[in-house]
Amino acid sequence: MPTSKDERVAAAHFSERYERASSRAVRELERLVIGGDWGANGYTTVAQADMLADRLALRPGTRLLEVGAGRGWPGLYLAKISGCSVTVTDLPVEGMAAARLRAGQEGLLVRCSTVAASARHLPFRAESFDAVVHTDVLC
Repeated sequence: MPTSKDERVAAAHFSERYERASSRAVRELERLVIGGDWGANGYTTVAQADMLADRLALRPGTRLLEVGAGRGWPGLYLAKISGCSVTVTDLPVEGMAAARLRAGQEGLLVRCSTVAASARHLPFRAESFDAVVHTDVLC
């Protein structure tokens, strides 16, 4: 969980944000600007996420870590289009709950895990993942 003052402030801010469901207007705006409705909280477009999948050579069997995932964008999308497994991490448990819900809706629960953790202190052994992404995040 958050250890520094900055992490605690960020966690509190985003917890409030992730607790609220997106309005229909926000989801439509996301579809128009980002190209999909994945509960995005940043500016990474579907085209940019597709480029990440290509450059990282994501495929079934690849283990992807997304740091600062928010509600799971673009990690869940990358898992869906590539067949890879994904672990999404962020501080607010509310974001991780939303990501888990979306993973279920997309049929990704077998290949998705969520971990509420600070990017400074990730609870994984070295070489646990084949690729790491973090978009719209300063760690």
